[in-house]
Amino acid sequence: MDNAATTPVSQPVLDRMQPFLYEEYGNPSSIHQAGRRARKVVEGARRQVAQWLGCQSKEVVFTSGGTESDHSALFGAYLASQGRSHLVVSAVEHHAVLHTAEFLQQLGVRVTMVQPDRFGWVSPQSVVEALQPDTFAVSVMTVNNELGTIEPVAAIAQAVKQADAQVMVHSDMVQTAGACLPQLGGLQVDLASFSAHKLNGPKGIGALFVRESARWKPVVYGGNQERQRRAGTENVAAIAGFGEAAEDLTQHFEQHLAHLEKVKQAFLAEVQSAPGCRVNSPVSAAPSILNVSFDGVKNDVLLIRLDLAGVLASAGSACTAGSLEPSHVLKACGYDDKRLSEAIRFSFGIQNTVEEAQQAGRITADAVRALRNRANGESAK
Repeated sequence: MDNAATTPVSQPVLDRMQPFLYEEYGNPSSIHQAGRRARKVVEGARRQVAQWLGCQSKEVVFTSGGTESDHSALFGAYLASQGRSHLVVSAVEHHAVLHTAEFLQQLGVRVTMVQPDRFGWVSPQSVVEALQPDTFAVSVMTVNNELGTIEPVAAIAQAVKQADAQVMVHSDMVQTAGACLPQLGGLQVDLASFSAHKLNGPKGIGALFVRESARWKPVVYGGNQERQRRAGTENVAAIAGFGEAAEDLTQHFEQHLAHLEKVKQAFLAEVQSAPGCRVNSPVSAAPSILNVSFDGVKNDVLLIRLDLAGVLASAGSACTAGSLEPSHVLKACGYDDKRLSEAIRFSFGIQNTVEEAQQAGRITADAVRALRNRANGESAK
């Protein structure tokens, strides 16, 4: 129940990757037969990913994952900004965006952070109001990785472009696999980030969408790979797996979404029987993510108990799970420290069954009751 952190590689993806880990080991930049075969695989996967994203193949740049894509998007927009030095980001972004923004601040960039409502929703008006004459980019994610909130990115991009067509619009779309198809061709987004391991693909491979008309410069230099937009020998096996995962998601998206909704509702029906259960995610959240708090039960204690019972969940993003800091997302939404310390994220994948969700929900509810009873007993003493 921690699929927002990562998903298992599907069997078709594994089968697609396997030949390129041993037999077909050619470098895509080599001009001999082995290299040409590898290049064909890379370009085929690029077309598969582009079809999923609803964009042109030449607008897909393969990266090492979502973090690199976020970093490259913002830095590349800054390098091409022609003297502009103001950046707008939402307060509920993944740390891959927020920490990049912090580093850009050290280089002299001014950063405005837009606050969300209590469900993590960022209004287009608040983004436009944050623009300044020298804003070079706006970054608002499409699906929040902790709450599952689906942001109005289409409306935000349209409003920003109407206010200033020179501002580059970026969206971290890493969590869209469990919520929506990107369909970038119809959006006024210039840059978007993706990661294969969120859609049953391998870790260590992602993509950055760079619209053909975008003002953007590469940040990784060396060879001529990726049309000189990202140097480094391509990870052929991972790219092949990414393509397979993207094609499967494209072909079966509606079935996947319906299944995720059933799994989520089955889990929620059970877990809401736990005393003090409060749902933090909005009703309209992605079916892949559910954030809840249990009054009087610390999330770190509950997570350990769930782990021992075989239920895997988290207190927030896996990239910050080792930190003692409370969720910056829920904090930005205005929740108090007590609610923050009790919040847990459950996230669902297509491999989860409804029966598993029901069982996990019952285990969670029972664990909450046991911990509350123990706490009440200690208080009585």
